[in-house]
Amino acid sequence: MSGRFVAALLIGLLAVVQAQLWLGRGSVGDVAQMQQKLADQKARNAAAQQANEQLAAEVRDLQEGLEMVEEKARAELGMVRPNEVLVQIAK
Repeated sequence: MSGRFVAALLIGLLAVVQAQLWLGRGSVGDVAQMQQKLADQKARNAAAQQANEQLAAEVRDLQEGLEMVEEKARAELGMVRPNEVLVQIAK
């Protein structure tokens, strides 16, 4: 009878361990979900890093010379030099 009790106890413990593996915290599905969240966050971080690098390059250009300042003023504000004619084409 004690052999059956030990076998039943071991089967019960195995069932508990399997339940934790498939259903509990840190389960297979939970780990897969966390890995997906991690991949999404890494993608967002890479996009933010690229945007930061682009802004840093623009700041360096603005600090180094006036060409970038003039280019931005022409593109965004419609700056015109003296004796220049600005022609706008409306679509």
